[in-house]
Amino acid sequence: MGRTVENLFHLLEKGTSAAMVVQEGAALLEREGFLELQFNQDWGLTERGRYYVRHHGTTMFAFTIGEWAAPRCTLRMGAAHTDFPCLRVKPNPDMARAGYAQVNVEVYGGAILNTWLDRPLGISGRVALKGEDAMHPRMRCLSIDRLLMVIPNLAIHLDSEINKGKELNKQMDMLPILGLLEEEMNQGNCLMGFLAEELQVEVGEILDFELWVYCQEAPKRLGLREEMILSPRLDNLTSVQALLEGLIKGRREEGVNMVALFDHEEIGSRTKQGAGSMLTLHLLEKIYGGLGKTPAQMRDSLYDAFLLSLDVAHGLHPNHKGKMDLTNRPVLGRGICIKEASAQTYATDCEAVAAMEQVCHQAGVPYQKFANRSDLRGGGTLGAILSQFLPVRTADIGAPILAMHSAVETMAESDMEALAKFTAAYFQA
Repeated sequence: MGRTVENLFHLLEKGTSAAMVVQEGAALLEREGFLELQFNQDWGLTERGRYYVRHHGTTMFAFTIGEWAAPRCTLRMGAAHTDFPCLRVKPNPDMARAGYAQVNVEVYGGAILNTWLDRPLGISGRVALKGEDAMHPRMRCLSIDRLLMVIPNLAIHLDSEINKGKELNKQMDMLPILGLLEEEMNQGNCLMGFLAEELQVEVGEILDFELWVYCQEAPKRLGLREEMILSPRLDNLTSVQALLEGLIKGRREEGVNMVALFDHEEIGSRTKQGAGSMLTLHLLEKIYGGLGKTPAQMRDSLYDAFLLSLDVAHGLHPNHKGKMDLTNRPVLGRGICIKEASAQTYATDCEAVAAMEQVCHQAGVPYQKFANRSDLRGGGTLGAILSQFLPVRTADIGAPILAMHSAVETMAESDMEALAKFTAAYFQA
């Protein structure tokens, strides 16, 4: 296993929620000498500086600065998302039903629901605790490594039609079992009591939380030559890992390299920590202001800037070849995907595609083209969203995977290595 895949496995195991992805990303950047900044403070930036900033615990930016002698230096950006389809724990989560302790949840994003049945499930996220300052509660990150919950299937003997297909009700069919109740147990406080024990606080100190039910299966290698990866959260931690590695390795002589890791992509990005906010422009204003540049110089620089929007792509499924485009049908193991769509759901144009193809050729990175079938609607990306605010050349690129939005997805190990090699070349070009 190469170092890139080893690093990916670590992030897949530890990045069990957007909050934990940011926490792990920050730890990596700290080890590489990046200095943490705060949005509510002035930034005095220096040439050759390496910095990062967190936003509301689940979004993070990181950037490096080369020489800044010229009036205008190029800006090179990359974006990915920290969230993934899963289940979100609702307020007042504890339920006692027929001797079972269950948890009230809702579906987050476009999850393939039946893939979450009979899986080991855990809980991860953030908890808000009482603090001395009413406007600033104490925030704690939490990731439960124990095999905590399960959503069992109904036995075929009780539903003989189950193999003919069944629509799952998001409210009633997706409730996890947390444990078995005993008569003396506090039946209305099982999860909350457990959280209090884990955090070593009283139940009354827990004011609110952002907790997510995640699939606890560990990433694995499979195939005749162990050439594939089977894991939860390949969408989109593959891109997060590739961008962080690329930023660390890719050192240009001048200009700014920047990575943006946004939360809430799976639900539309229109939040304070999503790509659909003014957050990216505010960040660029802070960077340019910290370098002594004017707002006009910042705006001028955008017209020679580039944005790399990184998210996974659909690989050709051998059992469902008819679902793919007639001539653009990427196969796992044959390189990264450059994605195009006339509707600009992928924000790529021919100039941007050509630029990225040249980066691939120079770095020796294999690549493929992806387009949706003309009669099927594909998903959108951060590139299309950020293009509303940033008039820059943009390319949508990612590693091809199978079973996108399943609790467990599949990709080729070589494609992850190619993606990391590509991002490093991009931040050096």
